[in-house]
Amino acid sequence: MSIEAKNLSKHYGAQLAVNALNFSAQAGQIIGFLGPNGAGKSTSIKMLVGLIQPSSGEAYISGKRVRADSIELKKQIGYLAEENPVYTEMYVKEFLTFIASIHQISNARIQEVIHLTGLTGEQDKKINTLSKGYKQRVGIAQAILHNPSILILDEPTSGLDPNQMEEIRALILSLKPGRTILFSSHILSEVEAICDRLLIINQGILQVDCSMEEAKAFPGGIGQLFQQKTKSKS
Repeated sequence: MSIEAKNLSKHYGAQLAVNALNFSAQAGQIIGFLGPNGAGKSTSIKMLVGLIQPSSGEAYISGKRVRADSIELKKQIGYLAEENPVYTEMYVKEFLTFIASIHQISNARIQEVIHLTGLTGEQDKKINTLSKGYKQRVGIAQAILHNPSILILDEPTSGLDPNQMEEIRALILSLKPGRTILFSSHILSEVEAICDRLLIINQGILQVDCSMEEAKAFPGGIGQLFQQKTKSKS
């Protein structure tokens, strides 16, 4: 299962949020998608999953245009938005059961995912009583309930403490086999720890597309590469 962006662009009036984005990703990869705030990461992701339409260019899932067949293709995608929009007044299992009903998923799969994401002890608690780390687990659980082959995670470790970050990191790595995972973040250490490949975007333009080994070999490491490719031109 593959993701591909071909000259993907998005304009908001005179503002060019994403400018001719090109990349492709295959199963078994975790791709880190890095950029400073306002670089165009979230806009790019929303075009890839079909939430917003590109101004020009195309997004493809397994060779099929997202905007031409978005409903069927969305069934193959698991998506955790940056804001993690869960229903916080619901209990964990209640919320996941509701999401499962949309996909017509069995109770056995719900319990499997609860166990996989480490939510067994939290399943009878209200989401609004959970720590941020466990709320992120709930967000990931809803994203993988339908066993998608493509997983897109927008800032999944933002705001977590080091222990919570380590737990979410291990969870994401456990989901890698057989999946294509796009992992958006601004935390360099997280991307370096789990990703096989690195994309860096700045001012809507893709600046870097390389393996993690190449990024680490850059003089000064991934941090210096990021700074060099994203520093202001003004």
